[in-house]
This record gives sequence, structure tokens and C-alpha cells, in this order.
Amino acid sequence: MEALNFTARPVGGLWLDRGSGWRDQTTGCWIAACTPAAEPDLWDQYLQGALQSYRRYGVECALALDEIRDGGDTALFFAAVDTKGRVVGGTRVIGPLRSPEESHALVEWDGNKGLDAVHRMIANRIPFGVAEVKAAWANSRGYGSGALTTVLARVGLPIMTLLGVQFVMATSAAHVLEHWRSSGGVVATQIPAAAYPNENYRTKMMWWDRSALAAHAEPEQFKLMCAANSEILRRASASSEIRPVPVGAPG
Repeated sequence: MEALNFTARPVGGLWLDRGSGWRDQTTGCWIAACTPAAEPDLWDQYLQGALQSYRRYGVECALALDEIRDGGDTALFFAAVDTKGRVVGGTRVIGPLRSPEESHALVEWDGNKGLDAVHRMIANRIPFGVAEVKAAWANSRGYGSGALTTVLARVGLPIMTLLGVQFVMATSAAHVLEHWRSSGGVVATQIPAAAYPNENYRTKMMWWDRSALAAHAEPEQFKLMCAANSEILRRASASSEIRPVPVGAPG
């Protein structure tokens, strides 16, 4: 089993502020990882794509575009850029969370069964570091059904490395989480599904745990995640002389 290198502290810093990323080996897309302030044009393209995607399903209200447009609560975002320079998918990240109240999951489970369990599950993990993935979207035309969603599923490990967290959380409809499961995400089956953003949807919660990624991820996904993570560590070390601290093989 391949060992993962994790840092004793976040490796983002100047690396994220300057904007960088890696080349996805399966689609040829450049996966940009940066802050909204570092790449404002890319951030705007990502938001516009998210709005179009959410509007297609009539759930643009869940995006809360006016609230997130300034990027103030977004620690970093990922944008998949195709060979023609178009943003064809992405996601944004909140965190590390300081309290459960900073998580949008509490909004999603408000009025649904399981709210207390959601609060407790987040609170129990915050001492170890929790980041939340939001507003994921992908336009897979030209790449095959679900191809870009599978690419974006691999950002869990890079998030852990860049923000120095052990846990990454996402909430989404069950059929979307099936794609994300391939990268080691585990659905919190003890949390009842929430009727969010409306009664037509059943939203579930998923967690990635850096100590268990190898045990739960599909082998090919794990290999590609490690490749992206190695590129992040190489670039971060070159730019800021951060030396990652090995913590052994998870699982």
C-alpha cells in the first residue's frame, strides 16, 4: 500500500495566492487550484458555469451566488480548464471550519431529521481539521458521462494537503456522491437524507478521512490523487521550502 505524505501544517500560502495546479492525466484539463483573489477572472468563470449548471435543474437558489461572489468565505477553489481555455467544471472549499455553524450542512438539514447528528458529527471532527466542498459542477460534454465529475472527486487529498486538515466533507444528491465515492468518500449512512434544496431532492453527507483514503478509494483514483498531491508538494516545496512530514500508510 502506498504511503501518503502529509504536512504538519498547511502548504497553501504563497502557492495558492499565486495560483497554480496540475495537469489531469485522463482528460488533459488543467486543474487550477487557487484563491478567488489570486485568479479573479477564473473565479468569475467558475461561478458563471456553476450558475448555468444549477439553473439547468432549477436549483440556483442553493448556490447563493450573491453571498459567495466576493469569495470571502472561500479558502480556495478548483477549476477544470480545457485545452481551449474554457472552464468546464470546478468546486469551491470552505474551511478549515472553526465551528459547525460555519458549515452549510446545518442550513441543508434545518427542518429535517438528523440536524443534531449533523452538528455533532462536524463538531467531533473539527479538532482534527475539517474543510467543506461546495458548489461542484461539471460539463462532461466531450469527455464522456461523469468523466469530469470523477476528476473533481480527486480534489479531496489536495484539499487536505493545502489546508492541513484531516477531514473533507461534502453534501449532495446520492447519485452525485456515487461518483465521489470512487476517491475514498464514505456516505454518512447514519444521517437521514435531507429534502434539500427542495422536496425533489434527497441530500446526503459524505466524508473523506485522510487516514482511510487508501482503504476506501478505487485503486486508479487513489493513484491519480497521489500523483496530483505529489505535484502540489513539489511545487510548494520549490516555492516556499516547506518539507512534508511522512506519517505512514493510512488504512
